[in-house]
Amino acid sequence: MLRGGCYCRSVRYETSGTPTDRTNCHCSICRRLSAAPFVTWFTVPTADFRFVDGTPVRLQSSSHGTRSFCGQCGTPLTFETSAAPGAIDVTTCSLDDPEALPPEDEIETSSRLGWIEAGSVLPSFPGARS
Repeated sequence: MLRGGCYCRSVRYETSGTPTDRTNCHCSICRRLSAAPFVTWFTVPTADFRFVDGTPVRLQSSSHGTRSFCGQCGTPLTFETSAAPGAIDVTTCSLDDPEALPPEDEIETSSRLGWIEAGSVLPSFPGARS
């Protein structure tokens, strides 16, 4: 069981799903909504994920995507897309133990900021993962 939540602990979640698609995303939407140069995510089946305390705020961040975050402290928590029904992306660093799920690749690297050093040892994709 993986557990996590927001900074102020108002919103908590847990998942029993097997994490997949562990990635650093460099897209401009992730950057803007996290105020960070990239966001690290993992994916689990929606059926295996649940909020156990609090209710996050939801934001439709694009025509196909909805994100959730804590309405009190602002911590980004999840991303869901109509392109992958039945799956939910979770921010790795909102985990109680983010060391448990290091990223395995990088996506949207064509949007990577110029001052983020390229040449990572992780496989990278200029757009979405193929």
